[in-house]
Amino acid sequence: MIQQSQNKFASILRFTEASIILGTLVSSCLFTSGTCSENALLVGLAAVILYMMLAEPSSLYGSWRGTPLKDELLRTTWVWISASMALAFVLQTFLPGAELPRNLFLFWVGGNLILLVAWRALFRLMLGLFRNRGRNRAKVAIVPADLMGLEVGRTIESLPNSGLDVVGWFDDRDPSGDRLPAVDQNRILGNLEDLVARTRDGEFQRVYLAFPLSATERTRFLIQRLADSTASVYLVPDFYTFNMINSRMIHLGNLTAISVFELPYNETDWYLKRIFDIVFSLLALSVLGIPMLILSAAIKLTSKGPAIFKQKRYGLAGQSIEVWKFRSMRTEDNGPVVKQATKDDPRITKLGAFLRKSSIDEFPQFINVLQGRMSLVGPRPHAIAHNEEYRHKIHGYMLRHKVKPGITGWAQVHGWRGETDTLDKMEQRIKYDLDYLRRWSLWLDFKICVMTGWQLVFKRSHNAF
Repeated sequence: MIQQSQNKFASILRFTEASIILGTLVSSCLFTSGTCSENALLVGLAAVILYMMLAEPSSLYGSWRGTPLKDELLRTTWVWISASMALAFVLQTFLPGAELPRNLFLFWVGGNLILLVAWRALFRLMLGLFRNRGRNRAKVAIVPADLMGLEVGRTIESLPNSGLDVVGWFDDRDPSGDRLPAVDQNRILGNLEDLVARTRDGEFQRVYLAFPLSATERTRFLIQRLADSTASVYLVPDFYTFNMINSRMIHLGNLTAISVFELPYNETDWYLKRIFDIVFSLLALSVLGIPMLILSAAIKLTSKGPAIFKQKRYGLAGQSIEVWKFRSMRTEDNGPVVKQATKDDPRITKLGAFLRKSSIDEFPQFINVLQGRMSLVGPRPHAIAHNEEYRHKIHGYMLRHKVKPGITGWAQVHGWRGETDTLDKMEQRIKYDLDYLRRWSLWLDFKICVMTGWQLVFKRSHNAF
């Protein structure tokens, strides 16, 4: 029944999207020239064929049950843009006489993309309403009843429009033993043999296996038994024990691998972040340039030493970089031992105290950003001496160097800046740094920049000395 409904939904999607592509082209022709030629209709049919050819292997007409809407919309966008580019190439290379006027082609491609995405969002909404009325729902069983199995159940139940109903859990463990299940006893329906029997009888349409990685034999055995059923079986390995960073599946020839620690952005995202860094830094320096020159002169006049203090710190991939700051101390610590600034530190000059408290001492780092050593937003770079100390004390510490260090960061806007006189304080800072890697987006960078500006102006820091 579920499979039949899925086939019907796929047919509806195919027919509607083909109609949208042709209908948008006809509307674009009428809007731009008042007529629609036979040639334009042939181009529209070619576009439908190319779109369908790319949509099928991209699983655009498969089940999106439980998948975030944005993933479906991004896939739809990718398929249509790819089909449009392929169509333009074919027309220009092999059928130059059949080309559409450029303005008409661009108007059609843009308008059709908006309609396809809007249609997918509307269809997902209608499908959710349909499922909320008890139709097209799938019954789910989960194995085992441990913490990971419980998390799978909670995740499914947090997606009411997915049409998935968690019936219960199955587990071989004795409730009276030492290894107590994490799930409520009333929701544990039996052992693994009970699961196999009830799945064979067609009671469950989906079975999720959430065994730990060490339970390879149990997983293989259960998969073999469940092969004698029509249920869809899914593996949910407990990778979370590894504190994964941006994990994703990759293909290595005919093999499939799962990344444990990965960059938070792809190549396109990297370029967008770099453009954001350059534009923002140029704007900042155009405003701050003259005040920075005046500050440099003031530092030189009020204390001995250079205006700019350059300290070796770890940057991207743990490589040594020079980070620039306005000198705020009478000494220039840059050796194997670097003492952090503390409250009423005698090394800090009177002007330096103001610079540090207001974070103005960090302004020269906009130049570091233009040099490519740093980014506007990222984990704050620590002195090499501190890196070597804490990398052995805090698990995952060096993962923060998978991205460029930043002038400001997720930890700083949450109050974790300045002195870290206890290990707990540094652990909290690293916790937010790693959370930034997991959650990264260009919007998050912009949000952190805004939060930083707000805090510098309206919120006094109690940790920066």
